[in-house]
Amino acid sequence: MRALTWHGKRDVRVDTVPDPKLVKATDVIVRITSSGICGSDLHLYEVLGPYLDPGDILGHEPMGVVEEVGNDITTLSAGDRVVVPFNVSCGTCWMCGQGLHSQCETTQVREYGTGAALFGYSKLYGQVPGGQAEYLRVPFGDTLPVKVPHGPSDDRFVYLSDVLPTAWQAVEYAAIPPGGSVTVLGLGPIGDMAARIALHRGAEQVIGVDLVPERLARARARGVHTLDMQEFGEGLGDEVRRLTGGRGTDAVIDAVGMEAHGNGMAKNAQRLVGFLPESVGQKMMEKAGMDSLAAFITAIDVVRRGGTVSLSGVYGGSVDPVPMLKLFDKQIQLRMGQANVRRWVDDILPLLVDDDPLGVDSFATHRLPLEDGPQAYATFQAKKDGMVKTLLKP
Repeated sequence: MRALTWHGKRDVRVDTVPDPKLVKATDVIVRITSSGICGSDLHLYEVLGPYLDPGDILGHEPMGVVEEVGNDITTLSAGDRVVVPFNVSCGTCWMCGQGLHSQCETTQVREYGTGAALFGYSKLYGQVPGGQAEYLRVPFGDTLPVKVPHGPSDDRFVYLSDVLPTAWQAVEYAAIPPGGSVTVLGLGPIGDMAARIALHRGAEQVIGVDLVPERLARARARGVHTLDMQEFGEGLGDEVRRLTGGRGTDAVIDAVGMEAHGNGMAKNAQRLVGFLPESVGQKMMEKAGMDSLAAFITAIDVVRRGGTVSLSGVYGGSVDPVPMLKLFDKQIQLRMGQANVRRWVDDILPLLVDDDPLGVDSFATHRLPLEDGPQAYATFQAKKDGMVKTLLKP
């Protein structure tokens, strides 16, 4: 089959690789029809090279059609249409029972002390082959894939793999009071969708912050009050307070993470890690890794006293200088973590068979063949061509 594979920093290629096979009786094989490129994939493209091997198959936002099922599968048959959550979660352990599928005890990567394995996401999360490919082996076939109806386009359902549950959890963790306010930092796919969900769930005031004109325009068209970071700079907090009676918003969603624009030392260190030998690079990430914390610091500034900061953007540093005095003084609640995809499916799915209140049908800006994947990564990383969300079509 053809698959998008990692070969080095900013070097992804479409290769011919062996087709996946059933390994356990609870596996299914899915023929992929759509697979998204996620902002988190850029962490692999740029930073996490020490945890990847040449030839690793990327991608964790797939959906498709079941081609083959293991002997113990009872809920799926060949021909069923499914979305594959990015967490590799069993659905039956204690953590999954608590709705913490990102902490699944069956697939936790104990070698690195990390949570549940992820599709297409490095040794840190199990080195499981990903879904930017023609076919994908999916374990836990009775409890992991989400069966969806035939008929509507993939665009209606593919975001159940990551974007929708990640954005939904970000809003849930933000604990926006009824009729309250929230600032969303970063209007890439997750921030954009989080802003839409916040409005749908009753937030009265949603402020979106970015520095890419196309992203600002998309959010503005959905009723978000947008602020251009390049215009306000360090005065952003003052502008948000002006818009909220001097307090700041009830909540802030940081949808930027370690892609933040800011601390040059951190950015240079991340670049350096990508060129170090694997063993040295891993140790540096684990013991001395540092992020650009511009977005996080902004979130602490912008949120009102007693408010909540919800982190959905991925951070990877181990020695980040967190401003504890400010957090304590402002009595800020802080919630974060990988999305527990399966936890939120029942909440979200009714919105995808209704009248599309979240605008998923037109959410993708680019739909490209799998063979164009390498150029799509480069374009997305450079924030060019108005690219916000790309779906690859094997």
